[in-house]
Amino acid sequence: MVKAIVPVFDGHNDTLLRLEMSEREGAQISFLEGNEKLNIDYPKAVEGGFAGGLFAIFVPPMKKQDSKPDFQSMVNEVEQPYALEMTNAMMARALRLAQKSEGRVRICLTSADIRQAMADKVIALMLHIEGAEAIDADFNALDVLHAAGLRSIGPVWSRSNIFGHGVPFDFPGSPDSGPGLTDLGKELVRRCGALNMLIDLSHINEKGFWDVHTVSEKPLLATHSNVHAICPSRRNLTDKQLAAIAETRGLVGLNYSVGFLRPDGDKKQIDMDLDIMVDHLAYLVEKLGEDGVGLGSDFDGTTIPQRIGSCAGNPALIERMRARDFGEELIAKIAHKNWIAMLERSGI
Repeated sequence: MVKAIVPVFDGHNDTLLRLEMSEREGAQISFLEGNEKLNIDYPKAVEGGFAGGLFAIFVPPMKKQDSKPDFQSMVNEVEQPYALEMTNAMMARALRLAQKSEGRVRICLTSADIRQAMADKVIALMLHIEGAEAIDADFNALDVLHAAGLRSIGPVWSRSNIFGHGVPFDFPGSPDSGPGLTDLGKELVRRCGALNMLIDLSHINEKGFWDVHTVSEKPLLATHSNVHAICPSRRNLTDKQLAAIAETRGLVGLNYSVGFLRPDGDKKQIDMDLDIMVDHLAYLVEKLGEDGVGLGSDFDGTTIPQRIGSCAGNPALIERMRARDFGEELIAKIAHKNWIAMLERSGI
């Protein structure tokens, strides 16, 4: 007997950036019709049970003429006017995608919206910012973007801005890599709390993590992070951090990035066994409980295991969880229920 596809609500992807940059580079790729360059598009979503997620807006560095940004330029600071222009462009792209989709994609502002979208079998798109470079020191952009539909924000990507400092990608290493939030960063956390906006900790360094823990009254959230005890990347979470997330009834979404999964940190070995992903999930369940673990693939933003390939491959991970005796209720929680419950606990 073939089991029904389990719906997946995914805590992190970079599909909007992939669509935006492809158009700016002169290539038209269609989310609705599907394209081999996309990890998430409508045909793949239907095939793999992708029900929706937090669609990230990440601002890449400004390109110099006739050059492509290397990693070093990616970690340099990004100026606020440019970041806001790029953010507006990707938010507009999401809104237009929903309009063009004839009901197949729906912008969601609340957890109730997501539940309804899943019941209607349409893709639930909730907007998230990865790195707050678009937000000005007076927080005018924050209020406007929230009114336009933004519901989640990571104060930093893995670079510094006026709010704090990101954690580097070094392997191996500790997330304790520099100073924490600035005073503006702490105020950003307070204002997001008042707006019931999620604060994402996935790219913040350890001191910044503890600053958020001190300032925020909301559950702690890492949308796309893994276990430092299994893969000692600076980007992954220590046991002490996991304990704090559990204490606040927060959530961690499993990152599918090969370099943040493999114990050796080798980000080029895409032909990896999916049991490594289940190892991380089992560890997270042990530390956070069955209600504190979700999925946060980082589709369209990183190198993922070949055996998954795209959101159409999520059933392969589900089957591996079954093989490890996770049970159907726990699988459903990890796949989508925990994310929706987390949003509800956060007032969304």
